[in-house]
Amino acid sequence: MTQATLTISSKNYSSWSLRGWLLCRMAGLDFTEVLVELDDNARQELLLLSPSVLVPRLTHDDVTVWDTLAIAEYLHEIAPKAGLWPAAQAIRARCRSVSGEMHSGFHNLRSALPMNLKSKHESFKIFSGARPDVERVKTIWTECLDASGGPWLFGGAPTVADAMYAPVCARFRTYAVELEPQLAAYSDTVLSWPLMIEWTAGAIAEPDEIVELEVEF
Repeated sequence: MTQATLTISSKNYSSWSLRGWLLCRMAGLDFTEVLVELDDNARQELLLLSPSVLVPRLTHDDVTVWDTLAIAEYLHEIAPKAGLWPAAQAIRARCRSVSGEMHSGFHNLRSALPMNLKSKHESFKIFSGARPDVERVKTIWTECLDASGGPWLFGGAPTVADAMYAPVCARFRTYAVELEPQLAAYSDTVLSWPLMIEWTAGAIAEPDEIVELEVEF
């Protein structure tokens, strides 16, 4: 029997764990969650630049994959019918591009608006360095939705891109980021996704053990 485990960290704080988990569920992979305990230094690194912490990590039989996009590509190879990437070559290339942009960029957004699913602000002042990142996300969403017609970034079903931007939807809700109607509808689609609801329930059930970051903006 094939054995698969996905090593994750906090469901409340770890946006990368969320992305990897969504991808595995979207691919229909039967896996066991393994929660890794992090020390305080690793936890702070997780909140700011979590790609340096090796979660999520997928172990599938004798294969181990620990980069989120690498996990996406591996899952696409073993479950090509899951539709993680769009079928059309040009659209698939765009999906890979916007997914890669989220994977490698938006550092100011990550530090200014860390994921915290238990929190919700009525208003929040975003420091100037993060505003271009917020506007770039809005541009990506608008271009994708205009081209596809929605309700997901690339049409009628979620893809890797939606998994990559799902934590951003959660961040925008937490920090009361204003969205135009089209983008608010997309964010609502993601946040009402049964997989997101399931993950969020797990986050809310977590004990509050991760240290708070003291960061000046």
